[in-house]
Amino acid sequence: MRPLLAILLTTAFAAPVAAKDPLFSLPIDCDLGKNCFIQNYVDSDPGPGASDHSCGPLTYDGHNGTDIRVATLREMVAGINVLAAAPGTVRATRDGMPDIPSNAPNAPDLNGRDCGNGLVISHGDGWETQYCHMREGSLSAQKGQRVAKGTPLGLVGLSGRTVFPHIHISLRHNGEVVDPFAPDAKGTCGPSNSTLWEDKIDYQAGALMDVGFSDAVPEFADIKDGLPDPASFAPEASGLVLWGYAFGTRAGDQMEFSITGPQGWRHDQIVEFTKPQAQVFRATGRKRPTDGWPRGTYEGVVTFMRGDQILSAETLTISR
Repeated sequence: MRPLLAILLTTAFAAPVAAKDPLFSLPIDCDLGKNCFIQNYVDSDPGPGASDHSCGPLTYDGHNGTDIRVATLREMVAGINVLAAAPGTVRATRDGMPDIPSNAPNAPDLNGRDCGNGLVISHGDGWETQYCHMREGSLSAQKGQRVAKGTPLGLVGLSGRTVFPHIHISLRHNGEVVDPFAPDAKGTCGPSNSTLWEDKIDYQAGALMDVGFSDAVPEFADIKDGLPDPASFAPEASGLVLWGYAFGTRAGDQMEFSITGPQGWRHDQIVEFTKPQAQVFRATGRKRPTDGWPRGTYEGVVTFMRGDQILSAETLTISR
């Protein structure tokens, strides 16, 4: 018998969605596309390759669920609720695993517990959902408990095999993985005429997750932790740097930076990506002018481009 909380490696799909099949709501209390993002989808490629349901690269080989992430550890620590995607009964739970990235030097041995802290909910007629990587000590649902759709189950975390804070939800029917974005797929990607999401969820092919100003190029670890947004910078600041943090980059994508300030002060730069990356940051800026920083407001604009398409853009200001 398979452990209820073991990560399944199959990417088989159940039969096409029927009228009696349940519909599922977003399993996280956030504003999708603004303060949370779908980092990975179910792998639709039955072979050694990987592609998401739209034939894009937002997945990896054998991935059996949907990963909905928050951008930074600071947001995770603030507390983001994981929600029951449909009414049902809790079949199994696990808690007590630390929130440590699985690639960290002090990461614990998982011993097959890749899901980390989480639970499984049975929805009847062979349907079940599994929720993984929840925050240690946060699970609020007990085995055997009946839950309604939207019931808080715990918090988004960083337990198990993961390197970013997110909730992984896997949907299964009679033990087989079902992609809620394309339930009628049979090991292929491409347009789907059906969905198991209660509300339409648009495919986001990549986006900016965070942007900010700093006085020097920040460390990537600090960006992933969550840098504060300064309202001003000091006259003696050695530099003014604008940075952008994105997910889902592809070869040829560009991140455009523009900083404008008082007295016609301006800095522009375009950075091009050479390969796909799950998450990445880039930064640009200028050293302090010899006659000092002009007093006033500086505006930064970061734009994430794919060809002529703007995937996302963010604007922010800082004062001197």
